[in-house]
Amino acid sequence: MSTPNLDLLEIAADAGFRRVVLDIEHNGYDADRREALVVAARGLGLAVCAKIEAPEPVWVQRAVDLGVDAVILPHVGRLAEAEAALAACKFPPLGTRSYAAGRSARFKAPDDDYFARQNREVLCLPMIETAEAFDDAEALLASPLVDGIFVGPFDLALTRGRTTYGFVDGDRADIARLAALAQAAGKPWWMPTWRPEEQAFVRDHGAAVRVVAAEHQLLSLGLKQVLDTLVY
Repeated sequence: MSTPNLDLLEIAADAGFRRVVLDIEHNGYDADRREALVVAARGLGLAVCAKIEAPEPVWVQRAVDLGVDAVILPHVGRLAEAEAALAACKFPPLGTRSYAAGRSARFKAPDDDYFARQNREVLCLPMIETAEAFDDAEALLASPLVDGIFVGPFDLALTRGRTTYGFVDGDRADIARLAALAQAAGKPWWMPTWRPEEQAFVRDHGAAVRVVAAEHQLLSLGLKQVLDTLVY
């Protein structure tokens, strides 16, 4: 989702989508709208994932306090540079996340398993979208702070020296390498896949989640379909 559109969220849930990614990084989401979207998504039975502004602890903390199911961290480089942000996803002794008796705790005192359960269930997914993260992907996946990876194919292609992302041989080789590393680490990997050939490729390479539709794409396709079927 590119905008905090509650109507789109409800339509997506009714259509059968199971998960929503809030693209906070690239778009404007006021704090109250983020909160409303998380509450609405949970009420509709959708898992809700926040792609935050940057790999900084403050943005991670704000996302986990909202009660999201996964935090996607963009612009990650090497593990050592991202470790403070990754640690903010997890409570001590694993990480440095701070406790807030709010939405993520259902507004009540935590039970004995709350902190361990949050560490298990709230996924921390650094994006592999830079050449540095690609080179350090094995170390990132080996970190106990990391639950899996989210592949950003366009930025990855650019930072790896290609002129664009076109799902060409070099792109497929990079994706296949990341899939193999995730499989070896026993952790899931996610990726946006807009085209059927991408969807088949990442499915066959064991992707746990395929992000298959974007808000602006849906608007464009819907408007085009209306014009294509217009009776003059």
